[in-house]
Amino acid sequence: MGTIYDLAKITGFSITTVSKALNNYSDVSEKTKAKIVQAAADMGYLPNAHAQSLSTKRSWTIGVMFSEANGVGMMHPFFNAIIESFRKATEQQGYDLIFASRNLRNRDMSYLEHFKHRAVDGIVVICSDQMDQHVQELIQSTIPIVVVDMDSADCSVVYSDNLAGGALAVNHLHELGHELIAHIAGDTTTDAGRARIEGYQQAMERSGLPIPDGYLVNGGFFSGEEGNQAMQKLLALPKRPTAVFVAGDQMAIGAIEAIQEAGLQIPEDISVVGYDDIELAKYITPKLTTVRQDTETIGQHAASVLIEQIVNKKRVTTRDVIPVNLMVRQSTGPVPE
Repeated sequence: MGTIYDLAKITGFSITTVSKALNNYSDVSEKTKAKIVQAAADMGYLPNAHAQSLSTKRSWTIGVMFSEANGVGMMHPFFNAIIESFRKATEQQGYDLIFASRNLRNRDMSYLEHFKHRAVDGIVVICSDQMDQHVQELIQSTIPIVVVDMDSADCSVVYSDNLAGGALAVNHLHELGHELIAHIAGDTTTDAGRARIEGYQQAMERSGLPIPDGYLVNGGFFSGEEGNQAMQKLLALPKRPTAVFVAGDQMAIGAIEAIQEAGLQIPEDISVVGYDDIELAKYITPKLTTVRQDTETIGQHAASVLIEQIVNKKRVTTRDVIPVNLMVRQSTGPVPE
């Protein structure tokens, strides 16, 4: 690796001009900068990424924000799988990811200020909460952005077809002969929770099935503990359901625990359908029938949409709705005799 003196000698420019070019000063022409940057890269004076950022005026970094006001973050298998897919897709294009610390909420710095300070080229927001003020500030900024798992008319979004997913679950149970179908829902502050409720309600109406009082239970923010508590409420009803559609696999695992603790069998007494198709779904007993979200495609599409904005230097508003499908396993069966 040479020195700045070697670089000045090779390019024929003064040390001052070389230093200014490498630090992107405005009083050095683009032609001179390009020549110096290329020479620096050729002789190994700068890491390639640094040289590339000077020549392209990009940092080759993407900021990642998880909306965790409701406690849903990277620990959830669904979001973890999406960010892994997104990471692989963006790394193939030469980008590195910068994760915003949740401790920013306790500082006098917003996520937007943090990402501007880090000079990221774009931002991906993994979000279930439209009311998060930090998310809204990012959406209203001029930085290229894509939001995953939330709908918005103000930016590019990528999310699963949760309306269709709710219908898939209900239709499957109805085809098995079930009419008393309850729903343990995700919290209505989340887009996913609301859409799955709507899918459930519409499918029940199309099938001519009433929704008895108490059959729609708020399961909170998709945890196993909340699923267990919600299932206990359903089991305490005078006329308990023969089937339950649960808005998340972790909640469904909690619901299954509550059913088994009550001395009932799955699916002989109660059928259960989950949502997400997390890795654990096919290993529990019984193996969980669930609506599969295509996390690989969600992550890839989010990366593609964001990088296109970065390359074209233009924010766009797109809506990418990813299809879901039903994975039929052992937790659903015919209605009890």
